[in-house]
Amino acid sequence: MTTTLGHPLAERRRTAAGTHGAVTATLGPMASPISGGRLDGVDLEALARRVPTPFYAYSATTLDARIDALQSATESHGIAVRYAAKANATLALLQRIAEAGFGADIVSIGELERCLRAGIPADRIVYSGVGKTTVDIATALAAGVECLNVESLDELQTIERIAEASNRPVRVAARINPDVDAGSHAKISTGRAEDKFGVSPAEARAWFAREQASPLVRLDGLHVHIGSQNLDLAPFHRAFAQVAQFARELATLGHPIASIDVGGGLGVAYRDGQRPPGIAEYMDTVRTALSGFSGRILIEPGRWLVADAGVLVTRVIRVKNTGTRRFLILDAAMNDFARPSLYDAWHAIAPLTPRDGTPLPHDIVGPVCETGDTFARDRLLPPCHTGDLVLIHGAGAYGTSMSSNYNTRPRIAEVLLQDGRYAIIRRRQTFDELIAGEQPARHWESA
Repeated sequence: MTTTLGHPLAERRRTAAGTHGAVTATLGPMASPISGGRLDGVDLEALARRVPTPFYAYSATTLDARIDALQSATESHGIAVRYAAKANATLALLQRIAEAGFGADIVSIGELERCLRAGIPADRIVYSGVGKTTVDIATALAAGVECLNVESLDELQTIERIAEASNRPVRVAARINPDVDAGSHAKISTGRAEDKFGVSPAEARAWFAREQASPLVRLDGLHVHIGSQNLDLAPFHRAFAQVAQFARELATLGHPIASIDVGGGLGVAYRDGQRPPGIAEYMDTVRTALSGFSGRILIEPGRWLVADAGVLVTRVIRVKNTGTRRFLILDAAMNDFARPSLYDAWHAIAPLTPRDGTPLPHDIVGPVCETGDTFARDRLLPPCHTGDLVLIHGAGAYGTSMSSNYNTRPRIAEVLLQDGRYAIIRRRQTFDELIAGEQPARHWESA
């Protein structure tokens, strides 16, 4: 039986207390997620009277359903899951993912610390990213991570020097750039030749051919990741098949590959009409493309696990009609949820309790002093009044993890919901916490 902090997984899924020390309460009878003003049985109007808006609310039931579906799909194929922590690294959610037996894909030492504290063992953590510093590498080696995904010869040589100096063994995988366009937004595409990630098969071939500078560094893996929010399986198949062919080539040259990490990127449906592949279809693509490979296969889902579990709960500050535009001004802003500003991302937005009346086009904006602080333009909504609650859907991924203190706005609260109960898993930041570490320049020293 899987346990975390002494609590069986099944019992923890029956409660809203998703993290040690969480504040818990009951707000009403059990109900289905997002039904009649309730999310996972919790009355959001009642919750918003107790937790100041804006805040993130996550359905534990939705998250658990994704976890269960992923477990079933991967176990049948013998594939290991390494959750992409950058999607959402809030400790309570990481704990739930750790309880499922999943590992993590990280891109910083901060994410490493979060995953370890959440109960994900170091030997199930892979470390990706083009800019690992010497301190990052040394810290990862000391923790005993499962693998470092290497993105340049300089990085490989640095790992070798640190491994020798610290006498710590480490496995590494060459990240291959297959020059495959995933077809998603340019800012989240990572597998094209012009992108900063990975190296060509030709360069990686030279890494395997060179005499390794340290016997402590074992180069026996390949890694590929072509981008995020991908809705088409064909680019995945092209990239994975290319890596599988390269693995076969390396084996004939005397360099057998023990593992292939195919990254993440499986998309979700943010709007009507989008039809992302199912997890079973994706797994079939992985197995088909890697047919004949007998080593370990790893995948790094992030968005697919958490996006649909989260909503951003916000309140209307006022409605402003200029004669040419109707602005719905919310108390949430681009610092709380950056995806629309960064990527022109489309998210479903709707009043929690729609009023009667003819829907009208609204520009849905926040209070930050930038025109870029816009969640949607010309969105048809029923009449809205000051104080109405509005939900921004599909906000469980890249919401809180990309948030900031821009305009000196505190980080907002996060709440986990299940079966009519809620747990505050991150309280709203205070102003003193926001400025902690700052001080006047009273003491000057020569550099």
